[in-house]
Amino acid sequence: MIKLFAMDVDGTLTDGGVYMDGRGGEWKRFDIQDGMGIARLKASGVVIAFVSGRPSPATDQRAKDLGVDRVYNGAGDKLSVLRELAFGLGLSREEIAYMGDDVNDLPAMEWAGLGIAPANALPEVKAASDWVTNSCGGHGAVREAAERILELNASGAKGESSH
Repeated sequence: MIKLFAMDVDGTLTDGGVYMDGRGGEWKRFDIQDGMGIARLKASGVVIAFVSGRPSPATDQRAKDLGVDRVYNGAGDKLSVLRELAFGLGLSREEIAYMGDDVNDLPAMEWAGLGIAPANALPEVKAASDWVTNSCGGHGAVREAAERILELNASGAKGESSH
């Protein structure tokens, strides 16, 4: 059973685009259906965490809007963050799903019990994942992963590889 769903933000929860205004402000596009997937997981008791390699006020705002209180912005070593989070929650690797799209996500994805990649992830990330969504990051991939986790938790089954 998956009890923690941790995910990268840029390229996973967003399409990877960052719009900068030249004055330090930035905008990101988040998918509303992804937000509903996160809300459904939270309602089922799954803990949600955002683990981003870069600091971003937009990520903080989205987390606040969704009630996600485990936000790790500027995480240089995502695996260390994931391990500390697992230890603090008393979870085993098998109880953790991690979703990411780029090479800095690989250690965390490979360590987690269920590694998920969005359809637009780098080829080496998709190859290392247990499951690849049909949707791209920022366009329903997180919702698809959320629904899959809900199904797996309901059935008691483990994720299956699609690569």
